[in-house]
Amino acid sequence: MSPSITLDGLSYQTPDGRLLFENLSFAIGPGRTGLVGRNGVGKTTLLRLILDERAPMSGAIAVNGRIGVLRQTLVPDEVESVAARMGLDEALARLARIERGDGSENDLSEADWLLESRIAEALARVGMVGLDLSRSVASLSGGELTRVSLAGLLAQEADVLLLDEPTNNLDVATRGVVREIVRGWKGLVLAVSHDRALLREMDRIVELTTLGAEHYGGNYDVYAARKALDEQAAARDLAVAQRNAATVERDIQTARETKAKRDASGRRNAARGGTPRIVLGAMEDRAEGSSGRGNRLAEKKRDAAAEELARAGARVERLKVLRFDMPMSQLAAGKTVLVFDDVSFGWPGAAASILSETSLRLVGPERVAVTGANGSGKTTLLRLAAGELVPDRGTIARGVPAVLLDQQTALLHDEETLVEAFLRLNPKAAANTARAALARFLFRNIAADKRVANLSGGERLRAAMACTLMAATPPQLLILDEPTNHLDLDSLGAVEAALAGYDGALLVVSHDVDFLDAIGITRTIELQGGG
Repeated sequence: MSPSITLDGLSYQTPDGRLLFENLSFAIGPGRTGLVGRNGVGKTTLLRLILDERAPMSGAIAVNGRIGVLRQTLVPDEVESVAARMGLDEALARLARIERGDGSENDLSEADWLLESRIAEALARVGMVGLDLSRSVASLSGGELTRVSLAGLLAQEADVLLLDEPTNNLDVATRGVVREIVRGWKGLVLAVSHDRALLREMDRIVELTTLGAEHYGGNYDVYAARKALDEQAAARDLAVAQRNAATVERDIQTARETKAKRDASGRRNAARGGTPRIVLGAMEDRAEGSSGRGNRLAEKKRDAAAEELARAGARVERLKVLRFDMPMSQLAAGKTVLVFDDVSFGWPGAAASILSETSLRLVGPERVAVTGANGSGKTTLLRLAAGELVPDRGTIARGVPAVLLDQQTALLHDEETLVEAFLRLNPKAAANTARAALARFLFRNIAADKRVANLSGGERLRAAMACTLMAATPPQLLILDEPTNHLDLDSLGAVEAALAGYDGALLVVSHDVDFLDAIGITRTIELQGGG
């Protein structure tokens, strides 16, 4: 039977009572499916439901085929071996017992005689030929850990591959390995991701919203083009619905005024006399009946127009693209922004410096990307640039105000509200100033009173940008460390558009090539080392 996943009438609510899905139904078969949607809509929860790690309130899930999963966070265990991480330690131990002559009848009946050759082939496909299977995974880098996990899924020959943001925190080379594995997968792939390069490998996109699941045939580029057309059509439908509602109200008012004039004329004629009382009574009855029918018809038209308007408004809200503008930094074109002069830095106890004799210069509103393998020192360079670290040798000169927004946006505290965060970071500002600044970054009215702990990844980045960029003296150098890792596609587009219009300098670490292109990177500095 072909691998498949079927959801039938699925409903689920979070432990705090928030409804994520209600009567969600769809089916996918062989091929590659990308699952997208705004943060908090329940994409990862849906994977956990498919894996039977959580139970739905109602509905059913049917999976045909053996499941393999690559999770968003891969945490190394100090005592875990490569074989165990690949999920093959028991099967390999069985083969070892048979080879030693200690194998039981059960071992002989369950032995996978081709396993070792499949492991060798899988490790070769992920670029880790000859890796010692007894090696501790604690000695592997994040990228190597992902490669090992992928090799395990290949060697197990899973039919259904579930991926939860698999390229977060991976360097460019390892992202390429993930895409290659997905491209060649023979069964079913369901990938939760905002990585547009990975989503271009998909055969279809399923967008999860609060209203259900919307299917789009084709890869990310087809989906994005269709979404743009849908947004334009929704805006047109809303305009038509608004005009129709206004027309209905005008027609109702005109009908009322016409009837009022007719009734007044009838009363004047009656006052002049000459019409028998019984006839006058009949006329009044007919007028009242006509009025009642007219009112009922008017209400039906009004209800229909209101329903049409509500549907159009809900569709626009679902498709609405986030947008916000950056404040002007007024950075002069020839201004020296940042200078590294033969900078070296090593962590205490490390055998070698992570950065050695590194020199760089940023002038004016340059947009510089720092690239390199994981472990090559990219984040360390950013922290040195921001003044959070002091070099062991060499000098660093900062010619303009700068701010570092790291992956965790650590400058925000979970327990505080956004207004409180703004006032802490800008102690001379008034509460109204804080709310106005947050509103510019789409935190309007009560949204400014949200607690940081309750923000999505995209909201957290926007909040950090509001608190720093709307300062009395805004930074002219913005330093970003993997800013796209926890953003959904809508938030990603909003951040890209805002940064593209920023007139200050950018120093960015990101493995997302689409993001770097969108924000107009003018120069790339590649660090060597790592892995």
